[in-house]
Amino acid sequence: MDNFIAIDVETANNEPASICAIGAVKVEDGMIVDRFYSLVKPEPNWYIRYFSESIHGISRSDTDSAPTFDRVWEEMCGQFGICCGDMDSVVFVAHNKMFDERCIKAAYRTYGMTWGDNPFYCTLTAARRKIPKQLVGSYSLPYVCDFMGIPFYNHHNALADAEACAKIAMTLL
Repeated sequence: MDNFIAIDVETANNEPASICAIGAVKVEDGMIVDRFYSLVKPEPNWYIRYFSESIHGISRSDTDSAPTFDRVWEEMCGQFGICCGDMDSVVFVAHNKMFDERCIKAAYRTYGMTWGDNPFYCTLTAARRKIPKQLVGSYSLPYVCDFMGIPFYNHHNALADAEACAKIAMTLL
């Protein structure tokens, strides 16, 4: 795959629509060409549970004045040169796509937006298929990056995770 958007979201709590940060990396012709990051005000003003905050470091005070998901998504699409109303041709990739895709679709429903039939690939699944467990130890993002020689810092920062995912995808997918 040479053209896709690697995406990662962080959530405020167990509610899938409670996205509090989005990171995305645009890949064209096998090269990272653009990056996007934004905090997101979870709606309807979801609380940020202590457990979530301890993982990603995002607190309620960080998101109180942040834009809502619909505005962040529109900004990301604009930056990447994508028409938000015509997303069907956009290919997405995530590390554990089941989580990220479920959260994005839930946020779409919260804002009355319509999710297209986008291809959505998973680097976690690809790693499980292509890398023997005894070589990697764990298929979490830091372990896969370490195994593949991809420098990786700041796990659970949505942009850092999206960029790591993009680099894994360019190799495994």
